[in-house]
Amino acid sequence: MHYSDLYLFKDFYLEFLKSRSNEKLRALDVGSRAIGNMGVFGRYLKNPNWEYVGLDMTEGRNVDIISEDPYNYPFEDNSFDVVISGSTMEHVEDIYAWIKELSRITKEWVWIAVPNTCKEHKYPIDCWRVFPDGMKFLLGNVAGLEVMGSGISRHERRTTFGFARKIKI
Repeated sequence: MHYSDLYLFKDFYLEFLKSRSNEKLRALDVGSRAIGNMGVFGRYLKNPNWEYVGLDMTEGRNVDIISEDPYNYPFEDNSFDVVISGSTMEHVEDIYAWIKELSRITKEWVWIAVPNTCKEHKYPIDCWRVFPDGMKFLLGNVAGLEVMGSGISRHERRTTFGFARKIKI
């Protein structure tokens, strides 16, 4: 994860979470593996009422569950109140299948941060850069979520974020 993801998470997302600090909440961090000195979201989700789960494709610090399939996670539909992902989408080949999977496993919210400009950084692959209009399309048209916001980080202009909620039927 890039540090700008943490700024975005704190600025935009914790404002929502603070209002729910007394509620039970399950949060899934997709692409949770901490690399080097890079920060992780889990430390910002410490609350006795909340359960944080880190998911990644490989073992590592901050990983609770390893998934062998990036498009089919080992969870039932609507398993998590919140699904977050920072600096992961660019490493996913089929972002359409991936974003649909995030929508499937969330009950309520999806929050994503992804680079819109930076050098290629294969881990093990590097496929995408996404801008706000692309984020809106992915969250709304592909995942079928209600887009609540998307934009570019004011802290560091190289990161795009998107925030959406599941449409209740």
